[in-house]
Amino acid sequence: MENFKTELDADGILLATFDVPGKSMNTFTKSALADLSAIAERAKTDAEVKGVVITSGKTTGFCAGADLEEMLGGAWEAKSDPNDPEGALKAGFTAAFEMNRVYRQLETCGKPVAVAINGLALGGGLELSLACHYRVLNDGPKTQVGLPEIKIGLFPGGGGSQRLPRLIGAQAALMAMSEGKSFKPKEALQAGIVHEVVPVGQEVEAAKNWIKTKGDAVALWDKKDYKIPGGGPYHPAGAQVFIMGNALLRKQSYGNYPAVVNLMRAVYEGLQLPFDTAIRVESRYFVNTLQTPQAKAMIRTFFFNMQALGKGGGRPAGQPKTDPQQVAVLGAGMMGAGIAYVSALAGIKVILIDRDDAAASKGKSHCESLLKKAVSRGKMTQEKAQSVLDLIVPTPDYGQITGSDLIIEAVFENAELKATVTKDAEAKLYAGDKADTAIFGSNTSTIPISQLAKASGKPENFIGIHFFSPVDKMLLVEIITTDTTSDATLAKAMDYVLKIKKTPIVVNDSRFFFANRCFIPFTAEGMTMWSEGIAPSIIDNVGRMTGMPRGPLEMMDDVALDLLVKITSETAKAMGDAYVPIPGEKEVAAMVADGRLGRKNGKGFYDYPEAGGNKSLWSGLSDKFVVTTDEAEPELVEEIKKRLLYIQAVTAARCFEEGVITDPREADVGSILGWGFAPWSGGIVSLIDSIGAAKFVEELDALAAKHGDRFAPPQLLRDMAAKGETFYGRFGKKEAKAA
Repeated sequence: MENFKTELDADGILLATFDVPGKSMNTFTKSALADLSAIAERAKTDAEVKGVVITSGKTTGFCAGADLEEMLGGAWEAKSDPNDPEGALKAGFTAAFEMNRVYRQLETCGKPVAVAINGLALGGGLELSLACHYRVLNDGPKTQVGLPEIKIGLFPGGGGSQRLPRLIGAQAALMAMSEGKSFKPKEALQAGIVHEVVPVGQEVEAAKNWIKTKGDAVALWDKKDYKIPGGGPYHPAGAQVFIMGNALLRKQSYGNYPAVVNLMRAVYEGLQLPFDTAIRVESRYFVNTLQTPQAKAMIRTFFFNMQALGKGGGRPAGQPKTDPQQVAVLGAGMMGAGIAYVSALAGIKVILIDRDDAAASKGKSHCESLLKKAVSRGKMTQEKAQSVLDLIVPTPDYGQITGSDLIIEAVFENAELKATVTKDAEAKLYAGDKADTAIFGSNTSTIPISQLAKASGKPENFIGIHFFSPVDKMLLVEIITTDTTSDATLAKAMDYVLKIKKTPIVVNDSRFFFANRCFIPFTAEGMTMWSEGIAPSIIDNVGRMTGMPRGPLEMMDDVALDLLVKITSETAKAMGDAYVPIPGEKEVAAMVADGRLGRKNGKGFYDYPEAGGNKSLWSGLSDKFVVTTDEAEPELVEEIKKRLLYIQAVTAARCFEEGVITDPREADVGSILGWGFAPWSGGIVSLIDSIGAAKFVEELDALAAKHGDRFAPPQLLRDMAAKGETFYGRFGKKEAKAA
């Protein structure tokens, strides 16, 4: 066997150790499934085998599920005639059912099968465990189990949607699967997912002991007296789960995710059928889901693209790897303190600089509060927290910058102020032993990097490193290069971002760069609708229906209205006569002048109760613009959805045309991680690709005719429409940059 090592002990227990060669983590390939099938057959036919224990030979964990690259590449499918759609569908079903078939073969081999889970068991890894008759989990700090398939546009297709509801009940199972929830050892035990939790290293012994003392070779759902916990769909209590669950899932997903709908269908239908039929129903819905545009786009973005970029996929070739040991952060406000926190968390010493000791220390105090929260939640020990805090040195002394590998400037969005601190900081940065290797990064979110680089004595070492707020939670960092930025500087900036466990995307310099340039039109379109007399409640409710995390007016409150007014003022000043005011701009400025700053002070577009509770729209909004549309007719809802999504997508297309961004992977990942662009779409350019360039251009032309030239498609899109091209086809075929 290639993927399993087997050993029969004196008690007749066959230990099967899962250890895929050449891989850091076990995944199920077609070869691994064949090996597992052979183990099941041996257990069934070999009289010397009294029971089977399955464990992992990896230190990284048990199993992360199916090998998606192999499965989606068609390696699991039998060859079929491309002119025979029915034959292709059957081949797809057979491939999808293979995992179910093998797991069921193991479950019904006639011998007791226990699993000793020694780490991570996700997706198909947990589904294998559920097919075993007894589950032992170790209590390691990184051990967790779960069925996260929904997060990449799929749902459990290896029996998980049938076994988990039969094990813990439909309600608990649906909640876990629809959220893609992971369970820590104690949580998994309490939920009834595993039978036993033991100290690290004792899981195999515990599994063997069960076989020797209590081994039962029949699964719960195969016993004659089995009853579904909480009742099935035909039971009064169970029926309520599906009635309420259907409404709840609709509320959470707005029907944007076929996987959620098909999961509900698979569970509902499967629980009314014999188990062997139920898993065939699951596979049918799994294949159906796999063929949807949403699943294809989400798998590409959340699995393949995220992995590639997380490994530095955009890093320039030929540059040596670097490992920053000290970073100086200029500005100890919320953003600067957040940057200091994530840097120290990665083991980097941080010189946190502000105008005086009090201001710098305040930034460190923010880091301390984040660490205390992590300790209180059991995510970190007090000793670890203290070691992280000790790496942060608050000071007003620029002299301490000397010896840093990198500066990150995070002062207020004011070009003059940034120029001053750049000159002061570079005088120290380029004076020490790191003078020839250090680089300077600006965390500006709106001001062109080429403009800020004019204050630098070494523009080739100057780069944009744009974090998103809150820094400790947001996973994206936008790296901005200018015409003078060297490849060595870009590589060093990427190495830093990867070290702090963020995902970098690389864009070329432009006002607002890529993320903010695409996000701002979303809020601006919401303001335009407000000025048109559309009820704010309709604007924001439909905004959430698009799959965005908030409606545009809510989002403005979250960002802070006074900050938006400052950015607008700076932009108007910099652009001069070229600046085009946004409808509602003056009204928002008036709100800020009246003290309505957004969520941060409890009043903006919404009023936020001091004692918590639900927010409510500010009654004074109707004094700014009279509401003339307060009925959300289906046609209006669809038009608002298109306006809010398409204005972002057409802006992304303009960014490609102008060369601001050149890689569709970075555009998709950046849009989702940066500002929460509708995840169901797979990202901002995947949305266009799924619609089709020709159809998208046609719909943009209709929107432009009705609402203005901001929707007019750029020539790039018209060219792509004429040639039948996609963004991944046109821009994704070039050789990937190799680190």
